[in-house]
Amino acid sequence: MRAAILVGDKLEIKDVPKPTPKYEQALVKLTVAGVCHSDIHMVKRDWARMTATVQIPIGHEGIGIVEELGPGAERSVQVGDRVILGLGGFTGYWCGACEYCLSGRPRLCRQAVPIIGTYAEYIVVWAKSLVKLPNEVSDNEVSLACGGLTAYGAVKKLIKYAVTPGKPVAIVGAAGGLGHYAIQIAKLFGYQVIGIDIGKERLDFVKSMGADYAVDASEATQFVREKLGGAYASIVFTPKVAGFELGLTLLRRGGIFIGVGMPAVSEGGITLMPLDVLNRDLLIMSSGAGTVEDMRELVQLAAAGKVKSHVARVATLEQAPQVLEELEQGKFTGRAILKI
Repeated sequence: MRAAILVGDKLEIKDVPKPTPKYEQALVKLTVAGVCHSDIHMVKRDWARMTATVQIPIGHEGIGIVEELGPGAERSVQVGDRVILGLGGFTGYWCGACEYCLSGRPRLCRQAVPIIGTYAEYIVVWAKSLVKLPNEVSDNEVSLACGGLTAYGAVKKLIKYAVTPGKPVAIVGAAGGLGHYAIQIAKLFGYQVIGIDIGKERLDFVKSMGADYAVDASEATQFVREKLGGAYASIVFTPKVAGFELGLTLLRRGGIFIGVGMPAVSEGGITLMPLDVLNRDLLIMSSGAGTVEDMRELVQLAAAGKVKSHVARVATLEQAPQVLEELEQGKFTGRAILKI
């Protein structure tokens, strides 16, 4: 089968063996893969634990048809089911019995194994991680598998931490692949949305997604403080440290900061003044991908037409390296997808 494999510092389309599903696994024939910004970090090996000597399959967003089942997988899906990968990539398998799994945080399970390798004709995944798709959800919605799910999980944290509907919340990196989902979801939940990005074209797109305000990052701090008295929460999707620092400055007293984007290790860390955090009583947290149940909820919203993927680039598997370059250069808003 054809698959995109990272060899050294180059993404190559190679012929590799078709995988065989094992216990509770399903073989999925992929029809489309989504392109995520974290794929760029994988290709550039931006994260500390990645070494140049390891060949790595790329991609973690996918929609396809179940073609073969391993023993026990029939309890979750059937051959012929059209499915979406429902765990947002990097943490795919878990034990289901540890303190983290039982408390609804399977991403922290010590036995978690990544879902990776959707830039390919086939992938083998844990059957319980798959979510069946209704006909109303097209292949163009493939990026719900990570971009949408991650945004959904982050916005749901606002409710968990008592940021009630009607309050102003800031979305930093709002024109991006995750941010444009977050705008839609936050509006569905009833929040007043401040979409923050850079440049007129991206801000026009933010407004078209339904944001109440579309504000350039260079003017965001003054605007949010003077117009709204500060944000009750900021969710940062940009993979830049500067975006994290901006998200912190936007908060009012008692505000909540949710970091989602994953800057390269080479960017270093953010600066926090302990006295400022204490005086403003800030709550600072991260948010990774959501759960399988979150994915089921999001699929229903998409089926009802309430959440839509903005697909700005459609390409072939062979064009994957070029698409990643374009994404890194910010040449399009929303998402890119690869037809397999």
